[in-house]
Amino acid sequence: MRNNTRLLTTMAIFVAIGVIGSSILGFQIGVAKVYPIQHAVNVMAAVVLGPIPAVTIAFTIGLLRNLLGLGTLLAFPGGMIGALLAGYLYRWTKKKYMAATGEMIGTGIIGALFSVPYANVLMGTSYGALGFIPSFLASSALGAVIGVLVLNRVNLENMVPKELRS
Repeated sequence: MRNNTRLLTTMAIFVAIGVIGSSILGFQIGVAKVYPIQHAVNVMAAVVLGPIPAVTIAFTIGLLRNLLGLGTLLAFPGGMIGALLAGYLYRWTKKKYMAATGEMIGTGIIGALFSVPYANVLMGTSYGALGFIPSFLASSALGAVIGVLVLNRVNLENMVPKELRS
């Protein structure tokens, strides 16, 4: 019971950092507004907690940002795919830069490509892949670098016991 409380508390802290950070640092690149703090949180959560909690955190941040009017529906495909790939690449390699690489590929390329039909159906926009890739890639690259820098300065890996990581 105590370990579950610790995991949920850690996840809540990451969600709070993501929502507050996104309200402070967000800017327009191309056709999308970008939030690099979301991607930094994805990398940190992927390393500290693993892929499934990282995806849950990304979903929760996206949901709260949308409910608060701080984000768009594009937060879901970009953030969640990037968090998943970051978590699995870190799990397979145990290298923080691979989590950052997973975030950049997952969000910057795969998430951007997935956003094309997603935005067309749910948002009524008709941007092509080249409309989303530059902004998604720039945001995820900046956020991934921030995430790795924080991980290198603060020993977050010892924050959660290994048996709680997914």
